[in-house]
Amino acid sequence: MRRGIRGITATALVAGLALAATACGGGDSGSGGDSGGELSGTVTFWDTSNDAEKATYRKLAEGFQQEHPKVHVKYVNVPFGDANAKFKNAAGGNSGAPDVMRTEVAWVADFANLGYLAPLDGTPALDKTDDYLPQAVGSTKFKGKTYAAPQVIDTLGLFYNKKLLKDAGVEVPKTFDELAKAAKKIKDRTGATALYLRGDDPYWFLPYLYGEGGDMVNARDKVVEIDDGAGVRAFKTIKGLVDSKAAVTDATDGQENQLKALKDGTVAMAVDGPWDIEGARAGKAFKDKKNLGVAPVPGGSTAQGSPQGGWNLSVYAGSKNLQASYAFVKYMSSAKVQQQTNEKLSLLPTRKSVYEVPAVKSNEMVQFFKPAVDGAVQRPWIAEGNSLFEPVKVQMNKVLTGAASPQQAAKATGDAYRKLLKDYK
Repeated sequence: MRRGIRGITATALVAGLALAATACGGGDSGSGGDSGGELSGTVTFWDTSNDAEKATYRKLAEGFQQEHPKVHVKYVNVPFGDANAKFKNAAGGNSGAPDVMRTEVAWVADFANLGYLAPLDGTPALDKTDDYLPQAVGSTKFKGKTYAAPQVIDTLGLFYNKKLLKDAGVEVPKTFDELAKAAKKIKDRTGATALYLRGDDPYWFLPYLYGEGGDMVNARDKVVEIDDGAGVRAFKTIKGLVDSKAAVTDATDGQENQLKALKDGTVAMAVDGPWDIEGARAGKAFKDKKNLGVAPVPGGSTAQGSPQGGWNLSVYAGSKNLQASYAFVKYMSSAKVQQQTNEKLSLLPTRKSVYEVPAVKSNEMVQFFKPAVDGAVQRPWIAEGNSLFEPVKVQMNKVLTGAASPQQAAKATGDAYRKLLKDYK
């Protein structure tokens, strides 16, 4: 999940569910650590998983408590859209921050740059690090130190309704141009719109940008790239799909609206990630679970690519129970827990060894998404990485509503980046 600033729209913070009645708050937890060789005290865990996933993550947290009975785990599910700001407010105010947080990959460098995360190098939190997929490790590093343990890796794919495409007599599109050409046939023969296009979330803009051979920035050479020809063509693509009615979109609530449209069968396709597999299969269109197909995200005029996403586990620098927090991170990123997560939710592990487990290897979504992850595009792991999405979001809305041309949108995004990244050309 994943994912730029994608996820569930901000809602009220779900009340903390204490797994032990005596649990205390995160940064306020009492002295714990190692007592007579045993870990003790409280670990507050902020879990940012969605509604389809959170029950599994709660059970995993309970599993840690079973292994360490003197540790009380306070589980809190925080809606993804709220989590970044809530953590910054809590950590910055030195009150109420969790001991451990499930952090989106783009948040790690930002939080570390602010001094809110504890370095994990040389701690028990980092266990068997050579077992991690190399591409999963990149987002855990900042200025030569490690501030997170990789827990889930993902990318985007094209979810499609096999029956609708079969009834329409069309093949799974390999490019957005093919999708646009097939849209009328899909509509005429099934009544469904070809694609739900996430116009509310800039993370979903990246496949269009990568498909034109572009990127947001070149972090190595410190060059802004989004306002070049590829950026213009990417904005043109999303505008063309919506204007031609090959796609439907919304300015808000895209997560809920896309999933509902896919589940109800009112759209034939949607670009989504493995975190929504179980959610999609809960819909009437997929009573037969085999009706859900997954293919690579369609390419653009010159390339094909999807962004690397995922989730890490980080420890708050102000935690008063660091030793138990390190142990919790070790447990939650272990091969055993990653295997359970895959078997329950089809989420992709970050450990190489887990892919050798027969039950994981035979998982149909792993069979697609693992090669897709191997070919995913690395995002810039810089402190400002998460902030690069907001200018894109603003300009996507302007392009889709006709308030700006693709050329104007690309230029405005590039101008915003140069204000944000003072030393970039």
